Amino acid sequence: MTGTRSEWPLYEVFVRGKRGLNHVHVGSLHAPDDEMALRHARDVYTRRNEGVSIWVVRSSAIAASSPAERDPYFAPSGDKIYRHPTFYRIPDNVPHM
Repeated sequence: MTGTRSEWPLYEVFVRGKRGLNHVHVGSLHAPDDEMALRHARDVYTRRNEGVSIWVVRSSAIAASSPAERDPYFAPSGDKIYRHPTFYRIPDNVPHM
């Protein structure tokens, strides 16, 4: 891909700190392609051996809801009371529930 850095696609960077943990969004960067995005993400976001895994995703490929849509978007789950564990009896010998 040619062009200046300002024309390069924007990537979102996710790093997993240790095995068994979730990937966490750590920032964004511009890169000419996926391979360079991974290299730049490694150099910028894992300089002190913080991660065991890196994901880079083009920002244009991410579909997300808006915080302004929170109430209308998530409201339909409120009327599905069967999804809430209020109808189940938990035995006394089950810890941490």
